[in-house]
Amino acid sequence: MIQGVAAAAGVAIGKAFVLPTWEWDVPDQKLDAVDLTREFERLYEGIRTSKHEIESMKTEFSEIAGPEESSIFDAHIAILEDPEFMNEIRGIIERQYKAAEVAVQEATDHFVTMFDLLDDEYMKERAADIKDVGNRLLKHLLGAPEVKLPSDNEPYVLVAKELPPSQLVHLNPQHVLGIITLMGGKTSHSAIMARALGIPLVSGLEVELDTLVQTGETVVVDGDNGLIYVSPDRDTVSHYRKLRTEQQQRKQQLELLSKVDSVTRDGVRVRLSANISSVKELEIALKNGAEGVGLFRTEFMYMDRHALPTEQEQLDIYRLVAEKAGGESVVIRTLDIGGDKELDYFELPEEENPFLGYRAIRICLDHRDMFKTQLRAILRASAHGKVKIMYPMISSLEELRAAGDVLDEAKRELDREGIAYDRSIEVGIMIEVPAAVAIADLLAGECDFFSIGSNDLVQYVLAVDRMNEHIAHMYNPYHPAVLRMLRATINAAHDAGIPVSVCGEMAGDERSLPFWLHLGVHRLSMSPQSLLRIKQSVLHTTARDAAAMAADWMKLRTSNEIERELDIYIKAFHALVNQDQKLASLASSKAN
Repeated sequence: MIQGVAAAAGVAIGKAFVLPTWEWDVPDQKLDAVDLTREFERLYEGIRTSKHEIESMKTEFSEIAGPEESSIFDAHIAILEDPEFMNEIRGIIERQYKAAEVAVQEATDHFVTMFDLLDDEYMKERAADIKDVGNRLLKHLLGAPEVKLPSDNEPYVLVAKELPPSQLVHLNPQHVLGIITLMGGKTSHSAIMARALGIPLVSGLEVELDTLVQTGETVVVDGDNGLIYVSPDRDTVSHYRKLRTEQQQRKQQLELLSKVDSVTRDGVRVRLSANISSVKELEIALKNGAEGVGLFRTEFMYMDRHALPTEQEQLDIYRLVAEKAGGESVVIRTLDIGGDKELDYFELPEEENPFLGYRAIRICLDHRDMFKTQLRAILRASAHGKVKIMYPMISSLEELRAAGDVLDEAKRELDREGIAYDRSIEVGIMIEVPAAVAIADLLAGECDFFSIGSNDLVQYVLAVDRMNEHIAHMYNPYHPAVLRMLRATINAAHDAGIPVSVCGEMAGDERSLPFWLHLGVHRLSMSPQSLLRIKQSVLHTTARDAAAMAADWMKLRTSNEIERELDIYIKAFHALVNQDQKLASLASSKAN
């Protein structure tokens, strides 16, 4: 047994396939001055080929996991376009008269070492991305073949020193039972992709690859606890087979809930809708019983291209989503770029703190033509389904009114052109910043609904960047300040008689359900993968009792006190769910 990092949940049992290391020896050869031009041409050709491959991989992965997860490859393209990285390579060629492949290897090693030395796990993981991009560029400069995965149909557990996204993207989830990597952690891009593909992954093993396991040996991957068993004994295999069977049964039981109404034991209805970025994600959500779309992130249709999408291109997507939703509501959030989301063709200013800077509605109100094009497309789609409009990052009435002015202008244009749209279309806002909470009563008087963006609200209330490893532990959605902000927002919505929903991670967290029942939130929007799990929680919850518990938790004074109560609650709740499932299974077997 070897302890590693639990990077992607699940259990896998199978024969190991050890992936050869994707690295090459590069001869340190000198050039003549007359050869420099040719070396630069080779370098630029390698960059063009690498970018084309990465863009193709992004498209391939997007079809499997959706555009949000596939945006990982934008980081790889950004490395190839990074001035510091490219200047380092060019400088080595120009000043030291070294071949392009030597320059790429030295520059890659330099930046990888620099990032590895930082006392920050997130930045260490980015070193793996630089190495991946550098190796891809080297592969083209050297004319080396791609490392191939097994081509037969027998499933296997993939074992590698490290598995960069550019190799992981080609995996067939039907053939790969699990993954073991020596390097990497929970925040690595490979871990994110493995979770999206549903492949168990254990990483961060402090052993040498050639001493860990040989191709053909049996291995067990425990992705829940970060454990690896090499050549396990019969009892271990039996234990994990039983555990894997139980996990599969739980998954099948959850799938049966897709057609069941989401109602608590004492009859309280909780509507569960989906956060999506693409039509493919909508199809997954509907299969999992989503009641419409609570958040359609439109920025991803702007990202995977070289120019702004036209009105017709947007209309085609919005209309398709509205029609597929089958009469359920579809809340379309207007363009939310800036912060960590950039467009290659839309230049944004360099900022000291982009999350507090030029983003979302602020950009749209400065680029009214771009904004109006999107609003026209949304309005036109409203003729084909129950479409709603939502503005992101509203912090003042002035912004809400200015956005409304653009919307009114778009409506007048469509009227003149004789184009149909829903004249009673609802317009809401995301509550994401403390300023919006402070004036929630004023905002509620001038919009049709609220949607609480819990992820951003938590980070802005607590002034914590959760990607910063030094303070990520301070990012806590159950901080009393956050809970008070939620209560103030929800009360303002109720007082104004408008509906309020929650999207973001808190909506998909079982521990939050009692809070929503206590505060009177009966609309939650979450990732398609979370829908069945949260529906199961709703079905096994008695709203009256859960709300009473949450009322007591709201009186606690510290995050630690609240977290302790939540831990006790969720353990007891899971025990209840397991007992109910066993009784149901026993009753079913007796009936048969």
